Amino acid sequence: MSSDTQTLSTAEPTTATDAEFAARAEAFGNRMLEILNDGFLTLMVSIGHQTGLFDVMSSLPPATSADIARAAQLNERYVRECLSALTVGRIVDYEPDTHTFALPPEHAAALTRAAGPENIAAFAQYIPLAASVEPAIIDCFRHGGGVPYSKYGRFQQLMAEESAAVHDVALIDVTITLVPGLPERLREGIDVADVGCGSGHALNLLGREFPNSRFIGYDFSEEGVAAGRAEAAALGVTNTRFEVRDVTDLGVSNQFDLITAFDAIHDQAHPAQVLRGIAEALKDDGTFLMVDIQASSNLEDNMEHPLGPGMYTMSTMHCMTVSLALDGDGLGTMWGEQVATRMLREAGFASVDIEHVDADIFNSYYIARKA
Repeated sequence: MSSDTQTLSTAEPTTATDAEFAARAEAFGNRMLEILNDGFLTLMVSIGHQTGLFDVMSSLPPATSADIARAAQLNERYVRECLSALTVGRIVDYEPDTHTFALPPEHAAALTRAAGPENIAAFAQYIPLAASVEPAIIDCFRHGGGVPYSKYGRFQQLMAEESAAVHDVALIDVTITLVPGLPERLREGIDVADVGCGSGHALNLLGREFPNSRFIGYDFSEEGVAAGRAEAAALGVTNTRFEVRDVTDLGVSNQFDLITAFDAIHDQAHPAQVLRGIAEALKDDGTFLMVDIQASSNLEDNMEHPLGPGMYTMSTMHCMTVSLALDGDGLGTMWGEQVATRMLREAGFASVDIEHVDADIFNSYYIARKA
């Protein structure tokens, strides 16, 4: 074989490899452009939700930006520019001959408040919230530590909106029925605590539905506790109480028939200690109903998780870092069912069952008992 032939034979696979690399690089570059466009578009979706733009458009026929702005009581120039972004983003439809915009019904089903827990637009608000602490998070990457809860402004409000959408639809008719016999016991009258109660909406719904039971909510947020008390007064609910308390130390033993925690445990500085305190506070025949993020504890199992990128990002930007800001364990949002089950058993729960609810794509529902 001549040297020329040798050179030619070795050059062919190199060329093929270069072509494959170029194709992969181009595909990834296009993917990055999609990510950037969708990231910017998320801000428009957040604004569309907060201003009520989507709700108004869902009730209108195709209309000009001026007509839509008038109906929504918004500034036309801002509405027009936002609608332009939503048009090229394939979220609203546009008719150039009449200069009219329309929100297709199938899109409204994921973008309006009428959609309840199916309203994806509400979750877009977390993107600008997370971005607001980006400089502080970058500093944590370099120096460790965490960003405290107090830096997150509207977080309490967004969590209240998110949880209310699910609780209003499912709490009474679905969630509590996951525990056999629980609705009947609540009607008869039992003692209930909600750990990390936030704005207290779930507890007030339960208090209104089951007047013979006694409910107390614990949260370290004074804002959340104040909101819970105000809502109870507005609803005329007299069997709920709210206390500002670090739930790491509940300080009670054998007191409650039921303890609930709605998306609260993974945020705690020391979740194992909180779980042990919950087990101690429960009566021997009591039940702990824990609602927390639906995921695997194994990264490889979450590759097809429909919310995987968002949940790991929110963990970095909020859930993990607020724990680390308190010198906590930094458990993170995606602690997953395997770790959650293990930690519940280590806390003193002899049995742990996991259920799922169709109205809530975000969470797993843990039913834990000491006996």
